[in-house]
Amino acid sequence: MGQQKRIGILTSGGDCAGLNAAIRAVVHAAADSYGWEVFGIRQATHGLMVRPPEALHLTPEKIDPYLTTGGTMLGTTNKGNPFAFPMPDGSLCDRSQEIIEGYHLLGLEALIGIGGDGSLAILRRLAQQGGLNLVGIPKTIDNDVSVTECSIGFDTAVSVATEAVDRLQFTAASHSRVMVLEVMGRDAGHIAMCAGIAGGADIILIPEIPYTLDGICEHIKRRQQQGKNYCLIVVAEAVRTEAGDRCTVKDSEGCRLGGIGDYLAEAICVRSGAETRVTVLGHTQRGGIPSHLDRLIATCFGAAAVELIAKDKYDHVVTWQQRSVVAVPIEQAIANYSTVNPQGTLATTARRMGIFLGS
Repeated sequence: MGQQKRIGILTSGGDCAGLNAAIRAVVHAAADSYGWEVFGIRQATHGLMVRPPEALHLTPEKIDPYLTTGGTMLGTTNKGNPFAFPMPDGSLCDRSQEIIEGYHLLGLEALIGIGGDGSLAILRRLAQQGGLNLVGIPKTIDNDVSVTECSIGFDTAVSVATEAVDRLQFTAASHSRVMVLEVMGRDAGHIAMCAGIAGGADIILIPEIPYTLDGICEHIKRRQQQGKNYCLIVVAEAVRTEAGDRCTVKDSEGCRLGGIGDYLAEAICVRSGAETRVTVLGHTQRGGIPSHLDRLIATCFGAAAVELIAKDKYDHVVTWQQRSVVAVPIEQAIANYSTVNPQGTLATTARRMGIFLGS
């Protein structure tokens, strides 16, 4: 069974499907294989700032029911950089030492952090400052963490977007409309590209490939000349206007990405006279029951993360490469983010299928 250990696990950044499967795998691998205790930290690093730290003692019996549920049973947050934490008076405070102390107050010997490149970068900085033993698991629906072919949450997000494309095909054809589907994708167009190809979209717009409104309208016109009375456009939220401006919407917390679908629909209507409608999927891509692939990869990641701890191999993140889990230094994983290759297999396939991508 090996030496008794007490390890912690937290989820950080935006939620996605498959997180609970990863937590479950960590608990089972730690408890069943090594007899270790696992403590789930509430609300990411915020739980380590509280006194006493907010943590749950996780056992296989407690976590098993969560395998098929979306979100994270530990809670998460994508706000409040601990090195510049916003305080009630509007000031910024470095609260990193509180997190490090919280780790030690729980008596942890290792920490598994599930997050995207931003979260992993912050966790690594904390680990280096406080001498914490850290192992990372990549999750992001955008699938833009480098060195891993797939991150937790991506497959489910693509499945949701593909189903939306399928449903919009029928109503677009019935009313001879141009339907614009806006999907998530903060820096990369992986969701838009994969869902667009899988769903048979006519136009896919991603931030990696420039476009012109004239080009879009010409493609719509060619389809009309071929007797195709409708058009389906899938666009990633990070795509800019033709002038190069980001589209944002205001909410209670400031500005966030959004609105490119409305911009395109209005511009296409004005230029081509086509009747347009917009659908914004938003957070529906994050929620729901995780797909079998997200559960599978999350389970493999969780079990592999525990093995890294057993080998005292820290400052690494587990990745999916060629159907296997491969450990990679966190520094390497967060050095760059993965975007769609404009000349890669997916883009080439789309063009060969007659899908308009822009230039």
